[in-house]
Amino acid sequence: MNNYNVNPGPRTPVSGLKAAATTDSAIVTETMLKVLKSGGNAADAGIAGALVQAAVEPFMTNHAGLITFLYFDAKTGQIHQLDSLGGFPSGLPPFKPVPASAGSYAAVPPSAIIPGFMPGLEEIHRRFATRRWRELCADAVDWAERGHVVSSFEYRLMIETEKFITHFPEGREFYQPKGMFANVGEVFIPKGLAATLRGVAEQGPDYMITGPWAEQFIAKANEMGWKIRLEHMTETPPRWIEPIRYRHHEYEIVSLGPPQAQGLIIAVALGVLKHLGIHEMKPLSADHLWAMGHALRQAARHWEYAQDENVYGVPRDEVVDDGYHAHLARMIRIARPKIDLSEHIRLSGEPSVGGDVMPLSGSGSKPRLGNSHSDQPTGSCELAVVDAEGNWVQMMDTLQGSGIPGMVVGGVPMVGSHSTFGGLMSSMDATLVKGAKGRCIIGNTLVLKNNKPVLSAGSPGNVHCTVPQVLTYALDFGLDPYSAVDAPRMLPMSEMRLITVEDRISPAVLADLHKLGVRVSVTSGYDYHMGSFSVIARDEQTGQYTAIADPRRCAVADGIR
Repeated sequence: MNNYNVNPGPRTPVSGLKAAATTDSAIVTETMLKVLKSGGNAADAGIAGALVQAAVEPFMTNHAGLITFLYFDAKTGQIHQLDSLGGFPSGLPPFKPVPASAGSYAAVPPSAIIPGFMPGLEEIHRRFATRRWRELCADAVDWAERGHVVSSFEYRLMIETEKFITHFPEGREFYQPKGMFANVGEVFIPKGLAATLRGVAEQGPDYMITGPWAEQFIAKANEMGWKIRLEHMTETPPRWIEPIRYRHHEYEIVSLGPPQAQGLIIAVALGVLKHLGIHEMKPLSADHLWAMGHALRQAARHWEYAQDENVYGVPRDEVVDDGYHAHLARMIRIARPKIDLSEHIRLSGEPSVGGDVMPLSGSGSKPRLGNSHSDQPTGSCELAVVDAEGNWVQMMDTLQGSGIPGMVVGGVPMVGSHSTFGGLMSSMDATLVKGAKGRCIIGNTLVLKNNKPVLSAGSPGNVHCTVPQVLTYALDFGLDPYSAVDAPRMLPMSEMRLITVEDRISPAVLADLHKLGVRVSVTSGYDYHMGSFSVIARDEQTGQYTAIADPRRCAVADGIR
């Protein structure tokens, strides 16, 4: 079992493949390839992979979270987007009544939310799968029974979130059955999960939507103060949505449409960079980082337009308009400093990063969202798979929208929702109207050339800003896919003209940034908050695939030759 314990570090791309998969876990990648080898398609592999992911990485995702799904159908050439974020029960406040004596945990209570994970997988299976549901559940049941070896990455996250995940006795029993966390290299068995997954395998996804697990969930929620009813479990079903599509050089980029914000953000960032002349800049030069910081800053300002189109008007065409991007770039270029500002930086000093960064995505980072408890865990897992027929999946499952905060029901740990309620600049936001879909930053993206995918990319972490960077490295700078994933990433420029970047830029570039009046803060050279990209590339000449895993977490890429 220790063979599955892969720690962060350098990766080698896997090339010459007729089918490929890459995920945040060796176990999940193995399961997805097993499905393909048995005759399943990419949708089958994605379903099985997500079920296993939530069994072996409960620190990053769970079976009560959410699902987003971008699918290229090779036969029709069509691209389909599924949004299966959980919904907030209509007519109820998202927060339970909290007595003043409840202590710090309840000071800023997270909200409860109806899970979207199983409804999403059920809908994917209904529309695109070819294998029986029970067959696709088999590995998840097996791994829940066997347990998995704890990696250094998992142990670190357990320690960081201990206060939240062990607040209730149910959490302590699940995560610390012997009074402490399993150590690195030990096997962790998610108590109670195998029984739940056996029910899911035998009775289908409805076991957790309206069946026995759902009844347990509702009973526990009512006991704790959330008056959820059975009808709430199905009132916000998964929704098929038209993705955002636009041209970039000879490519067409297809990413998640509203209420997901990623498609709009990529469009603005890459559009502004194009008009700033990113194609002529040297990668990791001061000009590149200056332009990227400004472009990401402008892009993040467009979160507010990613709304449920059944509730709000959404200016899709206006946000992706090339003339609008040119106008934004022109303002940035005009505002560029005319003199050397190094002395200003020296005299004014470096500000504290903690009080001056843009809001983070909430996908495996530490977001500062108005309604989130400071210890509330964040985490997501990206999966990419393409089968031998050319069907292509880029999808994410995450714990961000999972059930009852801090509670474990039937072996399924939950952290509640990270949403704000009416926040223009919040990366996760929801409108409390029956059936309304919430906003999130999730990165499922396909890059097409001549109407066929040549690259797919997606990541947890600071998704809103890292996906445009990887695409820039690949499409504008022409780096090979692994180099594009490996290259340093940064956060958007903040209000104090500060950028936070992985610590792999040269002193000369730092000095040039200071001349431009840009303050610089660094993270570790490979910062897991900057994500873990799952990328697959197709060679246009041979039609073969290359699978890429990110070195920042525990990702593993593999395929079938």
